[in-house]
Amino acid sequence: MKPFLLLATRSEDEAADDEYAGFLAAGGLLPEQLHRVRLEAAPMPPITLADYSGVIVGGSPFNASDADETKSAVQHRVEGELAGLLDDVVAQDFPFLGACYGIGLLTSYLDGVVDDTWSEVAGPIVVSLTPEGSADQLFGRITPTFEAFVGHKEACTVLPTGAMLLATGEDCPVQAFRIGRNVYATQFHPELTQAGILTRLRVYHDNGYFEPDAYDEVIAAIDASTVTEPATIMKAFVERFGTA
Repeated sequence: MKPFLLLATRSEDEAADDEYAGFLAAGGLLPEQLHRVRLEAAPMPPITLADYSGVIVGGSPFNASDADETKSAVQHRVEGELAGLLDDVVAQDFPFLGACYGIGLLTSYLDGVVDDTWSEVAGPIVVSLTPEGSADQLFGRITPTFEAFVGHKEACTVLPTGAMLLATGEDCPVQAFRIGRNVYATQFHPELTQAGILTRLRVYHDNGYFEPDAYDEVIAAIDASTVTEPATIMKAFVERFGTA
């Protein structure tokens, strides 16, 4: 099988390595089957899509909707490089899964609207599939309503033209959509487990994903959650698009 490509943007090694491990586990992949490029560390190398089974963009401390003047030089570079890659991904309908920051990038690239209207506190939420989601080649493999982990300051407010809404939530109406047949984006994290989100909360404790005095409440909600279905989406992505 050709490897999948994970384009990562977390500068904190603990969070970056945990994210990589999460995608490996959720997808049932070996390290040689998931090539990671840390874009925050160095410019994107030349990428030939035909060398890969699919592309994954995970979460990030970056926000696609931040005002240009507040973005660092690294964020501007990363977003420019990813926009260039998305030119090819969208044109070829190449297998793509953007999670959290990835949905913001894809929405912005396709001239949808991303802003802070539907931000969600870190922790578990309930996600519901739309009829189109239930019929989808990936999402159709999971239960119509399930728990997932989120934590984001921005979200898709207006879908890009032509996007198919696959999943929604009470506090954030756009939890997943598809462009074409093979380009996917989720607001929730398909790779996160309870242990994984606890690592993220420790690393990003002071980054504004929850109020400091709500920490114990956030942890209690995570401990009481049952998050199993999102990983099925990642597994289905690997099984559907893994190519020789």
